[in-house]
Amino acid sequence: MQTVLSTVLPDVPRAAAIWLSLLGVVAVTVAALLVRPGQLRLDPGARIRRAAMPSQLEQVQEEREQSRYAQEVAVAAERATTTAQRRRAEWVAAQEEVEAAWQAYEAAEAAVRRLSAAAAMPLPHTARTPAEYVDRERYLHRAALDAYWRRELSVEQLSDVFAHRDGWDPRLHPVEQELVLQRAIRDNLAARHAAAGEREHAAWRAAELAVAAARSLREEAHAAIGRRVAESASVLPLSEVVPSVEQTRETQVIARGRAAVPAF
Repeated sequence: MQTVLSTVLPDVPRAAAIWLSLLGVVAVTVAALLVRPGQLRLDPGARIRRAAMPSQLEQVQEEREQSRYAQEVAVAAERATTTAQRRRAEWVAAQEEVEAAWQAYEAAEAAVRRLSAAAAMPLPHTARTPAEYVDRERYLHRAALDAYWRRELSVEQLSDVFAHRDGWDPRLHPVEQELVLQRAIRDNLAARHAAAGEREHAAWRAAELAVAAARSLREEAHAAIGRRVAESASVLPLSEVVPSVEQTRETQVIARGRAAVPAF
């Protein structure tokens, strides 16, 4: 018995110290539960939300990417707006060109009608001599050159005049030559008006596409800002998500309404 007691008794203080430590931990835990009973409560929903939420580093990186994307789209929208303004100015200039070409064509058509009425009357008689034909040819060449410098005849038409082809006859009476010249001018101005109309239509189409692109980029820029707000709200606790989402939806609607304003 003395041997057993001599073996057990030295370990009793150590065992007592261990038990006292365990009792102290239990007492501290019980006291914490009594002071803050919800601190150690198991909430499966909260644990799932915490597990699903991204880490702080991931949130910072995602926010940085969203901010960079929104800035890039905003810069693209500003450039598209500038392009739309330039395209619209080009379209207005093309419209003015069409109007000027139409007025020139109307003036040429009126001259043709006036000369047609004059050519229907008996022409003054002139002696058909070599000198007369030289004068008529000189008159035709001078009149054609004047029309060319006024940009009423094309280079091809002027070349036909000096080559005496495609209906250009220097032996005709000056009145008849003037009628032929005015008809050529009218045809050239009609072709110029048609070409100006095609350019005006192409400029109008380009302006419409530029305005649509600028409007789309503006809407995307506002939507990118709205997505940043929505993603920031989505990382809040579940009890705070619902009102934040409602506010975010309202913000997106207002932003898209502003994007409907014309780009220029």
